[in-house]
Amino acid sequence: MGWFGVVFKEDISRISSQLAIGLSTGFLGSLTTFSGWNQKMLELSVEGQWVFVVLGYLLGLFLVAYSIIFGIETAKGVNWLYKRTNMNSSNSGTDCHWRVDSCKHHLIVILFLLLILASLWGMSIGLEVNEFSSGSPKAQLWLACIVGPFGVWIRWFLARLNGRGLGKSGLLKWVPFGTLIANVSAACIMAALATLKKAVNTETCDTVASGIQFGLLGCLSTVSTFIAEFHAMRGSKYPWRAYVYALCTTLISFILGTLIYSLPVWVENFN
Repeated sequence: MGWFGVVFKEDISRISSQLAIGLSTGFLGSLTTFSGWNQKMLELSVEGQWVFVVLGYLLGLFLVAYSIIFGIETAKGVNWLYKRTNMNSSNSGTDCHWRVDSCKHHLIVILFLLLILASLWGMSIGLEVNEFSSGSPKAQLWLACIVGPFGVWIRWFLARLNGRGLGKSGLLKWVPFGTLIANVSAACIMAALATLKKAVNTETCDTVASGIQFGLLGCLSTVSTFIAEFHAMRGSKYPWRAYVYALCTTLISFILGTLIYSLPVWVENFN
């Protein structure tokens, strides 16, 4: 995210703004998952390992916060070397040939990507049909591939709420409510499906619930975008906002997850 979502985002946007969004919001946002992180902390709390819960959140936040700093600094170094080696080069303007800046180019790219999506979807559906009855991890994987794109699209839609604030007055504009809603809602649904798996305890339920957890909810929630926003807030005039945002995201998700997952497990004494 430090490379493609911060330092090189402007350069990538010159070729295609959609490509920049696809790499940062789409690929990197789906690669990292907040809901899975939160669910692991809930499972530790159910086992009574509260020290590891606190350490899991603190160390996790520390690692991703400094990972994006490392990414930004290394990207700046690579960018400096690239500009220095190409300072006197005649190839400095070759990137214009790659720009998607016309209706024709956009149409070609869209058709090409839709063809890839349809091919991958078709392959995933075919493999899921073959593997579903076995209840194997492969069945969960292919189901996750089928429902994963919907999580990305929902998160992209929710991203429109970032920077708008609440109400007509735009209260709390600094809070990225789109990312906050995506992460908290995904964490809650993840916890609900984990509870359902324990309550029903069948192979079919495990396959469907796990596929939705890994695919839809894994792509709906994001750590990379969350930490990019955290980093931007920490570098602003009001660095305290970063810690308030991180605390609200983790605390709300954990409390709601405890009510949805941990409490039923304790009460019903699920294995």
